[in-house]
Amino acid sequence: MLSVSGLTKKFEDLTVMDGFDLTVRRGGFTTLIGPSGCGKSTLFDVLTGVFPRDGGRISWLGEDVSDLMGRAAYMQQKDLLLPWFSLIDNAMFPVKIAGVPTSRDSREKTIALFERLGLNGFEDYTPQKVSGGMRQRCALVRTLMFEHELVLLDEPLSSIDAITRRSLQGLLLLLQSEFNKTILMITHDIEEALLMSDELLVLTPMPMRVRERFVLDMPKSGRSSNPELLKIKEHVLEELEGDFDGTI
Repeated sequence: MLSVSGLTKKFEDLTVMDGFDLTVRRGGFTTLIGPSGCGKSTLFDVLTGVFPRDGGRISWLGEDVSDLMGRAAYMQQKDLLLPWFSLIDNAMFPVKIAGVPTSRDSREKTIALFERLGLNGFEDYTPQKVSGGMRQRCALVRTLMFEHELVLLDEPLSSIDAITRRSLQGLLLLLQSEFNKTILMITHDIEEALLMSDELLVLTPMPMRVRERFVLDMPKSGRSSNPELLKIKEHVLEELEGDFDGTI
């Protein structure tokens, strides 16, 4: 579905990426994990056209494109909800900006997602009246309401407590299959990456490149006790800890 080759991005004398390559398989769940500040979020910003790239190619369904604007839904670390909108109006914002009249079906679809994410009863609340975790869940509903097959998730569950986070990991996988989404996710949580992904890419410090690639072709149920994944977890931890020099 998506192929990135030789991607380069610089900010003045800081080289974030220099020859970065990435391939995302249609229908898959690919996760990027790397040291803090290595350029993961910058990659998403370049892919979506927030920042122009300085070199390289982006190919979408075999065709070279300038960026993925209008082709991918992007959920950033911050929820970016509009404070004057209710939660349900925020979640339905993709329908509004598409210029499509708000239909009963789209509202019912949004309400159904609210129920599954534990937001039922809070539809008419504004963002400042609910918790950070609830705002993040609303942002996830909004992302799913975009009619784009590819979804970019930048630490989507980072502001949710550990118990809710675990339940939403499974729900996100279920929603992926139901909505036929292809997911490219950034996380700092190695266990989360191993539980959810079909493919895990371990990244280097800047200039960011793919250091290792793990194909996780095993059932996602029961992964937490899989000895092979436990070995991968320890290996990735050692690699990332080796990148930490105490200055971050």
